[in-house]
Amino acid sequence: MEKTDFIDRIGRYRHGLMWASDILPPRAMMLGVVAIKRIPSPSKSAFIDHSWLLRPILTRYTLQLGGTSCFSESILAGLAFGYLTYLSGFGNEFATEDPRVPGALPQGQNSPQVCPHGLYAEQLSGTAFTAPRKENKRSWLYRILPSVVHTPFKATPNTRITNNFSQFQPTPNQLRWHPHPFPKGAPFDKVDFVDSLYTTAGAGDATTRSGLAIYNYAATISMKDRCFYNADGDFLIVPQEGALKITTEFGRILVKPLEIVVIPSGIRFSVDIDTPSRGYVLEVFGVHFELPDLGPIGANGLANARDFETPTAWFEDRENIDYRVVAKYQGALFESTQTFSPFNVVAWHGNYVPFKYDLRKFMTINTVSFDHCDPSIFTVLTAQSTRPGTAIADFVIFPPRWGVAEGTFRPPYYHRNCMSEYMGLIVGCYEAKEGGFRPGGGSLHSIMTPHGPDAACFEKASTDALKPVRVAEGTMSFMFESSLSLVVPPWALHDGNVDEDYHKDWLPLKKHFVMPKQA
Repeated sequence: MEKTDFIDRIGRYRHGLMWASDILPPRAMMLGVVAIKRIPSPSKSAFIDHSWLLRPILTRYTLQLGGTSCFSESILAGLAFGYLTYLSGFGNEFATEDPRVPGALPQGQNSPQVCPHGLYAEQLSGTAFTAPRKENKRSWLYRILPSVVHTPFKATPNTRITNNFSQFQPTPNQLRWHPHPFPKGAPFDKVDFVDSLYTTAGAGDATTRSGLAIYNYAATISMKDRCFYNADGDFLIVPQEGALKITTEFGRILVKPLEIVVIPSGIRFSVDIDTPSRGYVLEVFGVHFELPDLGPIGANGLANARDFETPTAWFEDRENIDYRVVAKYQGALFESTQTFSPFNVVAWHGNYVPFKYDLRKFMTINTVSFDHCDPSIFTVLTAQSTRPGTAIADFVIFPPRWGVAEGTFRPPYYHRNCMSEYMGLIVGCYEAKEGGFRPGGGSLHSIMTPHGPDAACFEKASTDALKPVRVAEGTMSFMFESSLSLVVPPWALHDGNVDEDYHKDWLPLKKHFVMPKQA
């Protein structure tokens, strides 16, 4: 196989070398291209089908070219994550096995007396056994060793993660945060995804499995022989800067800004990065994310089920290592060790799975006549409470779209809400506040706290010519909306990142009322 054919074949996969050139360090990419050119044809073919066979060859050539083994690992990881394949759909019954081990998935039953290839069967339950069938979530994993093989968990210190919100003093004030900072200064400048988690707000109680938490993260290094699982709830991760290469028990997922990933409770995962990475996390306790009902919209629209992607099975058989497993349980962190990789699942089937979604695929609904639609029309995913139509949390986006409403104040209206609204910005600027609210930052408008467009936005929108225009072009903001009354921990109020002048955005609003003259 010629080098050009090899590159073309990789390019037919979802991200291919385009991802590698975007993410990998330039020197690593250069060495990779040269190494690929020098690799004999059989190894090129082997890389497509069994990327692990390329490692010793790529390492040898990068060393000969003056690089180091870490360059070859970076290239290999980048290319491997570049041609990942996914299973399409939301809430499906999936079944997949690593192509290196055909026949690993038992047929016709879940737990045979002896599993194929000497694997262990392990069920991961996301709902009670007796949950209604339409809501029941579970998956069967077929792995080299079961998860139970580990040392006892021991508490590990953390100062910025909590799910105990009743201990903090609440505030009804409008809050806005500057972009969440990356850590600086040794040794704090080297933190992975888990160590960088920073609770910004939350409500409820993980022990009763009812509530939510909102986090920021700002990671600078990958998780090396370390994984994490959350016993308290599901994670919805929104990258804002930097791609995340996530290895899970179900397979591998590449998530870039303008994409999201959901990792349900209990699923072990590890996050690798090539550049400093920052973003947001929404955690819901005791419930799972689902697609919102469409009602009169019809059968199609908003986030379509076919656009959600679940990883295919992939495993690594590494042993005689010191692997750390970090668990979040009742808002505290615990750690155990084991001598093998937890990503040893050769095959799996079920509907309790991690998945990702590209926000650019969202089909936006909006008014084509007059007035401003409620933001619920932009809901991507929802986690429902026991009250019909009321969410523990909604994930809402404000994507690029056309604004055509006639005789209408087009920006979001002034509002006092029975819901809490946390907003974040992935890229660009938010239409109702073009200054002060920056990518990587956030804002919180608590229950019944008034909010709305700033003075500059109001004056401009009140006098604009109402022609069809593109709204939010080149931007993407989002909202975590909740029926719960959120509390902000003291560190998120007093770490120097709060915009103390946020309330001044509305002070210049003028009185326009004129009393009509009496007849």
